Amino acid sequence: MENPRPEKVAVVDEVRQRFAESDAALLTEYRGLDVTAMGELRRALRAAGGDYKIYKNTLVRFATRDLGLEIDEMLTGPTAIAFVPRAGEGDPVMVAKALRDFARGHPALVLKGGVLGDRILTEAEARGLAEVAPREELLAKLAGLMAAPMQQFAGLLQAVPQKFAYALAALVEAGGPAGAPAGEPGAGAETSIDTTEPAGAADATPAPEPATTEGAGDDTTTPADEAGAHPDDAVAEPATARAEPATEES
Repeated sequence: MENPRPEKVAVVDEVRQRFAESDAALLTEYRGLDVTAMGELRRALRAAGGDYKIYKNTLVRFATRDLGLEIDEMLTGPTAIAFVPRAGEGDPVMVAKALRDFARGHPALVLKGGVLGDRILTEAEARGLAEVAPREELLAKLAGLMAAPMQQFAGLLQAVPQKFAYALAALVEAGGPAGAPAGEPGAGAETSIDTTEPAGAADATPAPEPATTEGAGDDTTTPADEAGAHPDDAVAEPATARAEPATEES
């Protein structure tokens, strides 16, 4: 601009500052909207955290060029810009949804594109921004993804003592670890002393030897055999020897 008027310079500075301090700026064409519709649209955007402003295309073009934003193709026809201040509570997605919802009842409102951060958005990309989940929902999903591994880890820590207790109970019920020596505690067998004799021990008892008469021959016969009587009929009286006192002859 050659010799711009101070008011124009002030507007350019204002536009430049708004772009620099905003997370997003969505450009629209509002041709055909009356005052009532414009007031309704401003209220809807304000509720979403946006600020709807109308500037001359020439002044916007000077301001954005200073910031390195090439949006000259969008600056045709009557243009109004929905800013999403970085310091506010606005969400570019919610502002884009508000524009989309308003345009459904007012086809005269046309979304031409915009700026998200330092990125230029085409008309299709600006429309697609309205289909993205809100920031709160995205943050909740992100928190859920971050919390899921921690929950799984906590579940594993809780499962370890439980599984150990189950294994220990099964081990006790089974009678101890496999390969434990018999008779030791935990081997599942009571300590006992085997008192049974080994097989064949009774046969090892020596038999009594037959009585023999020293110096008798093969033809030795007993008195019972000579008398021809039953052995029970013969009663042997014990032989007694009486010692007579010795007398001396006078």
